Amino acid sequence: MYGDVDVPAAVQRALTGFLDLQQERLEAIGPELTEQVQAARDATSGGKRLRPAFCYWGFRAAGGDPAQPILTAAASLEMLHVSALVHDDVMDSSDTRRGAPAAHRRFEALQRARSEVSGVGGDPVGFGVGAAILLGDLCLIWADEMLHTSGFDAAALARASKFFDAVRVEVTAGQYLDLVAQASGVSDMDQALRVLRYKSATYTVERPLHIGAALAGGDRRLIEALSAYGLPVGEAFQLRDDLLGVFGDPALTGKPAGDDLREGKRTVLVAYAVDHASEVQLAEFDRLFGRPDLDDDEIQLLREILQDSRAVRACEDLITERTEDALDALDRAPLADDTARKALADLAIAATSRQL
Repeated sequence: MYGDVDVPAAVQRALTGFLDLQQERLEAIGPELTEQVQAARDATSGGKRLRPAFCYWGFRAAGGDPAQPILTAAASLEMLHVSALVHDDVMDSSDTRRGAPAAHRRFEALQRARSEVSGVGGDPVGFGVGAAILLGDLCLIWADEMLHTSGFDAAALARASKFFDAVRVEVTAGQYLDLVAQASGVSDMDQALRVLRYKSATYTVERPLHIGAALAGGDRRLIEALSAYGLPVGEAFQLRDDLLGVFGDPALTGKPAGDDLREGKRTVLVAYAVDHASEVQLAEFDRLFGRPDLDDDEIQLLREILQDSRAVRACEDLITERTEDALDALDRAPLADDTARKALADLAIAATSRQL
């Protein structure tokens, strides 16, 4: 529950109904495509539903009538999120997502099983990567279709499309910045903060708020107020995510502990450690960071360097600071609905202090 509505349940109903229609469409092309739809169903099941929740409460903040099809429109952001996750897992060669095989590993296993039965078949790894890329592309297309067939009139959709287009560009740009950062082999705080903003903060909080508010006809003053709240919440959200990527419990995060260290993620956490570690610590960090074969002891050593350099403390302080900034901005925001103000305050806390 977020506020007075069960956003996750409503979003799940919208996604299930939409994918039922897509299954009929794709099965008419070929029964093999059921594998793609089923992968999309599994990928859109569960999760925190934060983006749809921010969209919904942005709509309510602008005085939107909850009887309108806002939750269907908001569900399009979950489809967009799945597209980004599928492609992200391919780029990072991740094995798992939310405790299950990542999409490319899922398709790889399907192809390997078919090859074992038939005795023939192409490369399962290549098949898995290709199938996952296509799944991500389908989900990106479906996100647009979900929004534009949600039931809002043309004027509302035109207002929202400006922000929906922006978020798709920004998250793709942020992903590229992330790739560049990893390929550079250098941890730079300014670069890490840019990735933080465009890969996560605008995409997770600010733009979903804007889309919801635009659907309800929110004015420029409200849009700017929602940015003043949404950007710091989004940044704090990603800082928390970076900490969980290193120190989180795999049973809660759904990913192996220390995966971000194996993948060499150039996060704000890492940039701070590189700037403040001793020469001995830095040499050890450079030797281990980004090695895919890190064992548990090496992961623990990297964690200790992050702790001893005060990088963890610095990220916690930034999370607190950004969250307080967001709540201060929310207090001043010209919202049309006080229920929305309370829900957005609760969402800020849920997004930045979460364990999942």
